[in-house]
Amino acid sequence: MRVPVKRKHVNFLPDSSRVVARYFMNGEEPTKDMLALVFAMNEDEVHVALDQTLREFAYRHRNITRLFKRHCNNVRGVIERMQMNYDDISEARKLLIGSYLTMEYSLESTAFFNPSIIPDIDQTYLEEGELRVIISFRATGEGHISSIVFRRGIIDKNNDLHLMSIGKSMDLAEVSHKKLYHTGRFVKKMQEMNIPEMYSKLIVESLPKDHFEYSALKNAVNKILTDPEISGDKRLALEEITWLIDSYYDIVFEPDSDISERVIYPISESESNGIEDARFVHFTDDDGSVKFYATYTAYNGHAILPKFLSTDDFYTFRIMPFHGKGAMGKNLALFPKKIKGKYAMLSRLDGINNYIMFSDRNTLWTDPILLQKPRFPWEFSKIGNCGSPIWTEKGWLIITHGVGPMRRYCIGASLFDLDDPTKEIGRLEEPLLMPLEHEREGYVPNVVYSCGSIIHNGNLILPYAVSDYSTTYAVVEMEALFEALKR
Repeated sequence: MRVPVKRKHVNFLPDSSRVVARYFMNGEEPTKDMLALVFAMNEDEVHVALDQTLREFAYRHRNITRLFKRHCNNVRGVIERMQMNYDDISEARKLLIGSYLTMEYSLESTAFFNPSIIPDIDQTYLEEGELRVIISFRATGEGHISSIVFRRGIIDKNNDLHLMSIGKSMDLAEVSHKKLYHTGRFVKKMQEMNIPEMYSKLIVESLPKDHFEYSALKNAVNKILTDPEISGDKRLALEEITWLIDSYYDIVFEPDSDISERVIYPISESESNGIEDARFVHFTDDDGSVKFYATYTAYNGHAILPKFLSTDDFYTFRIMPFHGKGAMGKNLALFPKKIKGKYAMLSRLDGINNYIMFSDRNTLWTDPILLQKPRFPWEFSKIGNCGSPIWTEKGWLIITHGVGPMRRYCIGASLFDLDDPTKEIGRLEEPLLMPLEHEREGYVPNVVYSCGSIIHNGNLILPYAVSDYSTTYAVVEMEALFEALKR
């Protein structure tokens, strides 16, 4: 007998009106042609064109002139190669140049899915039985490029979700790259990415033995890449090294931005084709301190790089790649606390089975242990997690997904021992959630999927995606779920 599930009538749908202004450059030669035309304008013509642009776009973006300045500065080198003195260019002309190097991008136009939910930092001014929450989503737009976006809401005593108002202006963060890197760890990560040693050795030999600066490696790689005779294999290897070093960075959002306006957009080359399926977790360390972590997948069109995100306040985020032979593929999910002094992580490194790993460091993962294999027909193709495990008095509750006939995704649940989560206590024989008839159509048919749940008022609050298109949520009584897991 299946566990009773109450589906709530809340739908998060794609919204093409949610746009960001992002950098756009169509190659150096076309950019030079555009710049030549702008430089041929007199100052009055520049002001007229700029005023028209600001009149049409300024109200759609917060401080768009700041973006125009930044985007113009991105082509300073191009301008100087045209024998122009950058400092002599008027402020208005720089802004106009920047406007030609800017485009609007609709973040949520294609899909709004794969949610995770965590308790908010601030739980003040709530009534009894209420919980303030942050929900993350994978938002997909033109070209199937995915970003991470957020919503804030309150779940009341009846487990109804009340959403906060959504901000009007989407905000891309300021980016700063890590300045100093550990040489040994960087070499190991290149080996894990299967970058041929014959190519990586050229770079490593030019770096200090212990630590190196970001600029030193970028300069060394770029120097070799300028050689027109370089082979395709060597160029690809050097580009992958650059992608790796660009995968370490911090992002900072403006303090006056609402959380619904903050977008974690692909930044490094390793993320150029999207950021997928962030699994956020409210992590409590042994000393009682709290941090918000997330695992996500970066994709550049041909390679997958699992990455790690951390934040204290959802304004400043630190991002870096994982290391170790267990940090491969998709589906990594961190436990919300240490187990016997070690971090613990779920993974599906072979694409079929669930694994568990333990580590002294939250970015280094080795020695994966097989945890679960597909057992029931609805999960015969593969099994994976639907977010970080949830601590309960009866054991670690892991929400899973299984793939069955016709590539239909269903959501299940398993229970594991608190002290030794390699021991399975119980697993649902039948799915907790399967696509209903009205949920089967979408970008990818026959899929229900989640990246994280919470327990509130004795109920599992399970947000889930519908056919990789939209998002809703369901509520499950924990006592009924535990009874089924015991059976």
